[in-house]
Amino acid sequence: MRKLLLGTALSLITLSAASADVVTVVTSFPQDLTGPFKAAFEEAYPEHQLEVVNRNTNAAVAFLQETQGSNTTDIFWASAPDAFEVLKSQNLLAKVDIAAEGIPDSIGSYPINDPDGFYYGFAASGYGIMYNTRYVDANELPIAQEWEDLMGAEYNGHVAMSSPSRSGTTHLTVETLLQGDGWEDGWAKWKWISGNMNTVTERSFGVPDAVNSGSAGFGIVIDFFGLASKASGFPVELVYPSVTAIVPANIGIVENAPSPAGAKDFVEFVLSPQGQEVLLNPAIMRLPVNPEAYANAPEGFPNPFDEDFAPGAIIFDVDKSGARYNLVNSLFDVMITYRLDELRQAVSAVQRAEAAHADSSNEEAHALIAEARALIEALPITEEQSLDPAYADVFQVARKSADTEVVGRQAEVEQEWDSFTVDNYRRARELAEQAASL
Repeated sequence: MRKLLLGTALSLITLSAASADVVTVVTSFPQDLTGPFKAAFEEAYPEHQLEVVNRNTNAAVAFLQETQGSNTTDIFWASAPDAFEVLKSQNLLAKVDIAAEGIPDSIGSYPINDPDGFYYGFAASGYGIMYNTRYVDANELPIAQEWEDLMGAEYNGHVAMSSPSRSGTTHLTVETLLQGDGWEDGWAKWKWISGNMNTVTERSFGVPDAVNSGSAGFGIVIDFFGLASKASGFPVELVYPSVTAIVPANIGIVENAPSPAGAKDFVEFVLSPQGQEVLLNPAIMRLPVNPEAYANAPEGFPNPFDEDFAPGAIIFDVDKSGARYNLVNSLFDVMITYRLDELRQAVSAVQRAEAAHADSSNEEAHALIAEARALIEALPITEEQSLDPAYADVFQVARKSADTEVVGRQAEVEQEWDSFTVDNYRRARELAEQAASL
């Protein structure tokens, strides 16, 4: 009899799981975030089963574009608002009326939700520098508070970063500096910082892993990586540089979703007080968009609704970022990711020359160093070109990996950039070495 009852119970459980409405989510978020949400949602809505498909932001966007004719995805869930703008412009997101009580219209001057109702902010995100306190002490390094600090020679070999073509959050960080400091100065900073990098990780979470383990001292990250690592007991801290952006991480329902009711339930759950509390899980530590959630936040946890939180945050232009999304990613890869060795050699040569002539009045040496610096900072295109649709729209291929095939006009332009970049880095290194020898 007991065997019969047990068999019946197991059959009912199996039948219940089989009959559950499957809600498919494509997301760039790691299992540390999606796991707690899946458990909490399925407990609150036992009629639904959440299926999580993990892809980086660019790969997820490409996947939704490729499968739009026979869509199998219900929800897109990621940090980058410009990625949502790309999908919205291509009619790949559904306009759905979502209940979201207690969530204000904006954080500072930035709207939390898409004004047209195609996607919704569920968490706030800032961008900054995380560092390993033990590493810093062991290597007697100053704590980098600003982006320009990481340009210094003392940080050579101590910095980790991901590529914006493989991480939507890194793209936002790169674009924030381009907007906050301007096209030329922003790229100059990224080049000098990158010249000090010991790695460009394949995924964004590779950066906090490197800092947590002590294989890098400093990492350029979205804030929740640093906050979650600290909450998990790693010897790390996070700082927000003056130039940062506070923007929402988003969630949206895909057009022609196979399970629209379940998708709506999940989005509303994420935005509910219960869902916002999940963000404070020590493994997640993201900034809720419901101000009331901060009443239960750990002591010292940053609150983006406080007036003194990141007072220098820029007003992020999501339209500008979206218009040149693939172009910026390609330009970073050509100048930095795939020419990192050449860039590091040029930057190191300049640093050695500057150290050799720190107290020197040798005008010839200083002129050579200045010329070498200008060559490193030189760009193959202007900001006007980056915003010209006729030029920017050439970049249709979003790299999923280093061996992604790029053809046609995009390949031609990238080859022109590469020749320009390689020649400049080579000449900069030679000039710096010449200066150092004087």
